[in-house]
Amino acid sequence: MSNRELVVLGTASQAPTRSRNHNGYFLRWDGEGLLFDPGEGTQRQMLFAGVTASHITRICVTHFHGDHCLGVPGVLQRMSLDRVPHAVEACYPAENREVFGRLRRAALFRDVLDLRERPADCDGVIISTPAFRLETRALSHSVPTIGYRLTEPDGRRMLPGELAARGVTGRDIGRLQREGRLTTGGETVTLEQVSEPKRGQRFAFIMDTRLCDAAFELAEGADMLVCESTFADAEAGLARDYGHLTAGQAGRIADQAGARTLVLTHFSQRYEHSESRRLADEAASAFGGEIVLARDLDRVPVPGRRHAAP
Repeated sequence: MSNRELVVLGTASQAPTRSRNHNGYFLRWDGEGLLFDPGEGTQRQMLFAGVTASHITRICVTHFHGDHCLGVPGVLQRMSLDRVPHAVEACYPAENREVFGRLRRAALFRDVLDLRERPADCDGVIISTPAFRLETRALSHSVPTIGYRLTEPDGRRMLPGELAARGVTGRDIGRLQREGRLTTGGETVTLEQVSEPKRGQRFAFIMDTRLCDAAFELAEGADMLVCESTFADAEAGLARDYGHLTAGQAGRIADQAGARTLVLTHFSQRYEHSESRRLADEAASAFGGEIVLARDLDRVPVPGRRHAAP
């Protein structure tokens, strides 16, 4: 099992189908588990996917249309039932605090979960940890909507050959990483001499939006971009009117932002699986990188690290 992977819990947009559950995406990121846009049926999809309530450390809601949030009550109740021991942070658009509160208390249950709300009231960093920062940007939809961007700090990769050539071994390697330089055998060795840049990984999550600058900003340099592609390009006018993207527009965002892997999802019920290849082809006309046409219960590994910072 990958330490960093996307577990697709559902791929339908407004209406589920026989083969597609409502939205739901679980990002496993080392010891963290971020649940994005849990729509109706998410708790059951988690069972099929082998994702437990205790795996969740953050819940990130882009907006409060039902296909993106009606799973919140069941997930929170299950977390209390399972007595999840750690604190869980919930992020969502600040304009809709009241809606989140109604979802949180939609039924009677013994609420023992340590849930800490992090409403996003402006663009910028909403969560910062030593391992990553989570940022939001306001998108262009019919209701307040935000996209998410997770960024790992840049670092350095140690080069065993260079370390050996300069006689740096054992605990001295850790000391060199901490202090940036050390003296060994009468020679001063710097961190830059025995390492190379290691670019932090980036993940972006964009749902329910028209083309806008924020979408490109969120996707910039993403190793994995999860992007709605509700409509085919022929329905571009309909997409614009309802505040959505076409598959070709999703490809354009990925291309111009320099993303590596594009995961297409949030499909209109008008496109059955037999037709969905058309959406991937339209995205590919704009984007030459890897394209994943998401299916319910897929597991998509986050691409491996780049060898050096650009």
